[in-house]
Formats: sequence, structure tokens, C-alpha cells
Amino acid sequence: MSTRRSFLAGSAGLLGAAALGGAAFLRPAPALGDAVRPAAPLSRNVHAFYYSWYANPQVTGEWLHWQQGGFTPPADIGSDFYPVLGAYDSGDFAGAVARHMAWLSQAGIGVICYSWWGRGDHTDRVAPGVLDAAQAHGIQVNWHLEPHAGRTSARAVIEDIAYIEETYGSHPAFYRAADLGNRGAYYVFQSLFIADWSPIAALRDEVIIMSQTTDVSRSQDFGGMYTYDAIAAAAGNPEWEGAGEWCAANGRVWAPSVGPGYIDDRAVPGNTTPTVDRENGAVYDRCWEYALREDMGGPPTWVSVTSFNEWHEGSQLEPATASPPGSAPYLDYEGAYGRTGTGAETAYLDRTAYWVERYEAVRAARR
Repeated sequence: MSTRRSFLAGSAGLLGAAALGGAAFLRPAPALGDAVRPAAPLSRNVHAFYYSWYANPQVTGEWLHWQQGGFTPPADIGSDFYPVLGAYDSGDFAGAVARHMAWLSQAGIGVICYSWWGRGDHTDRVAPGVLDAAQAHGIQVNWHLEPHAGRTSARAVIEDIAYIEETYGSHPAFYRAADLGNRGAYYVFQSLFIADWSPIAALRDEVIIMSQTTDVSRSQDFGGMYTYDAIAAAAGNPEWEGAGEWCAANGRVWAPSVGPGYIDDRAVPGNTTPTVDRENGAVYDRCWEYALREDMGGPPTWVSVTSFNEWHEGSQLEPATASPPGSAPYLDYEGAYGRTGTGAETAYLDRTAYWVERYEAVRAARR
């Protein structure tokens, strides 16, 4: 199942000239010591999808993405939740981005899968600062190759990988799988949109390129598989069995995606993607349980988490405020894992730390 992110990316430029007022609701990142629990042991096998497409006038000079759906940030944004950090800028490396890395550490997530929209895009321009912030917290970065306008063939993807390797490959935070030949990892979102992937087969000894599907017939040339969407798993029908078994039997990486829920009502008016209620954390737990089950191909090589901060789709682990600005009917994490008020804001980070520890224990016992 594809998501709405291609629509979101395409609309962002059209909405880039949205109103710049209301800066009073732009919240400075709290000091890193505030409400951040000690970092959990970091797992290099848990990869969280991370989005650096956000911008505000104070840092970048314009709004990017927060206005999605026709809203006027900072109080009114294209998300059904509102961040604790407000309508932040992904280029605020010492503030919002540093806080993100502290939160990821709290969750035990040792790798972010960085959403990259092509050379020269905002996500490309801020990547060096994100890599630096990740390094400061012991976190590594691999890459989520998005369907930008120039990504029309497998050859174009190979060129993108060559650019990323040349531009960022020497950075200390650049992820390479130490137990899999020290190869970099590249998740390809909407891989099914390209029919012929045969050119990448020759690269399997150099990099791990992941297809977004559970269809093994469409993954023969890839180094692994992931799902991104957690909607099917949340509904109790992930259909992961064959994919995990095939990856194990054929020397491929299996990285099923787990997530806490899904809602894009504000960001994508008239959407048809089903909303997945978080059920106070039960959905997230269910996804993790599926990922670890042997009859679902578990424990997998990696677990991918959808997402750390995809606010448009309401799949984020990043803390959402219990006291949003304005009068918009924002959701929050009230009741998640029995927590209330501001204590609920970090509920999904702490639950992730629990699952990361459990996953690593199961993974170690079965290998």
C-alpha cells in the first residue's frame, strides 16, 4: 500500500509562499536536560524513518511542509497532532535537531533512515547538519530514497546512491552495516513504481538496497525488503510470512516496518487512506509483536520504525504536546500506556526503548 507522501512533497512547493505570521507559537527547543530520560543502549538494528523537510521563516526564510493542506502555521499546521517543539525547522541543528537526537537516544534507536528528495532539495541541503547532530549522540544515518522528479529508473537510483556515497560517505555518522560487509543501506520508497531493477543486482556486494514490498517476485535484484506502512500489521494482517522466510533463505535483509498509528485528515483533505487509531499504544505493541514472531519471519535482520517525525501522516514517535496552541482539534497521546498530561508526551519513546531491548534479546538468542 502506498502512502500519500508523493502528494505531500508535490504540494509543498506550491504552498511555500503561505503566510509567515504568528511567530509567537514557534517554540524554542527546551534545554536537552529537560524531560529527557537517560539514553537507552542504542541498537544499530532499529532504523527510524526521519524527515528533514520542515522549515520556518525564522531559520530558512519560508514555511515548508507545516502549511500542508492549506493551513497557516505556526498555530495551524498540516498535522492531526502538534509537536512539543512547535513548527520547527529541520535546519535548527543546535535546537530542534539536537533534541530529536536526544529523544532517539532515549528510545534506543541507533539509526535514522533519512528521507532524501534529491540533489539540491531542502533535505539534501540540511543533511550535513543532521549528520553532525546524529554523530554527537552516537546515532548513525542511512537513507530513504524518495520518488523525486528525477528518479525515473534504476539507473537514476544508482546515480543518487553514488552522489550520496561521494558527498556523505566519509562522515563518521554514515551508517554501514558492520555485520553485513560494512555496506551502506538504502531504502527505496515506492520501488514498485519502477519496473526494471536489474541494473542494481551488480551492486549487492557494495550496498544494501531495499525494496518497499512483500512481493518477492519484485525483489529479486534487491538486497532486502521493507514495508514502510504499518497499516496492515495494525489491522492484524501484515502478510509478512513469505517475505521474511524468503529473505532468510536468500541472504537478504528483512526489515518489516512497525508504527503507532496513521491519520492524515488535516494534511490530505479528502484522503482515502484508512485512519489507524493508536488505541493508547496497543497498535504499536501489536506491530512489534508481529515483527518478532517466528511465523512472521522474525526476528528480522532489522526493524524499521514508521516513523520518528512524519507529522502529516500522524505516525510519529516524536512527542506531541498535551497543550497545543489555538483552537484546532489536535490529538495528543493522552492515555498512552496509562500516562496522562505531559507525562504522556514521551510515552512512545519509552515504549520503543522497551521493544528495542526485547528485540535485541530475541535476536541474540536466535542467531
